[in-house]
Amino acid sequence: MNVSTVRLCSSFVVGVAAGAGFVIFYNANASCFRRRATGITPVRRHSLSASKEKSSVAAAVNDEIVAEQFTRNVQFFGVEAQKKVADAFVVVIGLGGVGSHCAHMLLRSGVSNLRLVDFDLVSVSSLNRHALATRGDVGTSKAECLKSHFEKIYPEAQIEAKVMLYERSREESLLGGHPDFVVDCIDNIETKVDLLAACVRRNIQVIACGGAGAKCDPTRIRLVDIAESAVDPLVRAVRHRLKREYRIETGIWVLLSTEKPKCDLVSVESSDSMMTDYQILPNFRIRTIPVFGALPAIFGMACAAHVVTHLAGKTFDPEPVLRMQKKQFETQLDRLRDREDARGSQSSSVAVDVEVSFLNRLPTHCPLQDSILPQPSPGILRSSSVQYFRLRRTSYTLSKMFGMPVVRGHKHLCRVKECGGIPLVYA
Repeated sequence: MNVSTVRLCSSFVVGVAAGAGFVIFYNANASCFRRRATGITPVRRHSLSASKEKSSVAAAVNDEIVAEQFTRNVQFFGVEAQKKVADAFVVVIGLGGVGSHCAHMLLRSGVSNLRLVDFDLVSVSSLNRHALATRGDVGTSKAECLKSHFEKIYPEAQIEAKVMLYERSREESLLGGHPDFVVDCIDNIETKVDLLAACVRRNIQVIACGGAGAKCDPTRIRLVDIAESAVDPLVRAVRHRLKREYRIETGIWVLLSTEKPKCDLVSVESSDSMMTDYQILPNFRIRTIPVFGALPAIFGMACAAHVVTHLAGKTFDPEPVLRMQKKQFETQLDRLRDREDARGSQSSSVAVDVEVSFLNRLPTHCPLQDSILPQPSPGILRSSSVQYFRLRRTSYTLSKMFGMPVVRGHKHLCRVKECGGIPLVYA
């Protein structure tokens, strides 16, 4: 081998070594920059078995791959807020279309301790709305199905699968361990009521989901207090039972849609044998509600957003429900009339709430004119074309004032409109 060949080989070896050193130096600087940007300091990569022995929070903070996985969350919430999310313990009960998407996004948002609860199995018909289930998962429990997929997405997370139905006797088993948040994705009224009452009694933050079946408009989804949940039939029934059985009227967040159902229940034969084929358990709901898979997914994502932002301390103010539907208003008015018919005839000289469209032509000699005081009427939507007043009756009756009879009763709601210069009272 001549001298020129030796020199060429030596130069090649030196070049390769220099290139390798540059690559190592560049990667080290890039990793250091990422750590400074996120505020998370990595340590030596630990094995999966070792991570299961450590707390999930330590893994989320100290593992370089985990830190990289949640870099965008850290950039959004900040380091300390993301640590709170990682340290949180969340229970998701009901893992169908809504619950599976909620649990999935909680995991991808960095929640490292999850308890998944559902007694049901993955079916072929549920694949149109389940977050992760495949045909290979059909026949397996929904809780175990999610756990197996979650371990591939975030191996360091602590996932507990409970294949059981929530009941009062299992409260400690399913709600024990001091969870930071509970997500109620149950679609059975009785079970839902028991769960929400238990969360209130244990002082656990909880969010409940309304019905997502037979709906398709994502712009109608709202997050409200349960006291305002007059639109959704499922949540309305739950609200009434919570008030009647546990005297719980407010303090529970509810996700619902103001959209009217787009289709009816699936028609089945009227025979009992056919109906029971759609029933999971005795005295349980019959699954005949058509479901467009996009809505349960959006419901689940919205629930996850509410939970994660609360855990991180970065809450948002949801858009309120701005108006009542016409049918709801008419229903409430009919109920009020029935109540006043039963109670109002026993009382006289009572306060009357009046909705007034035109009041500019009342006679100047009217004895009640001085007692008209502006005051918003509760429960009625405000409009620029309507003014609200409170009339307090004196020795004169409203029938004398307006020339027509008015049903007497406690805080009776009347509508006053003008027709040809004459105010008309609609009781």
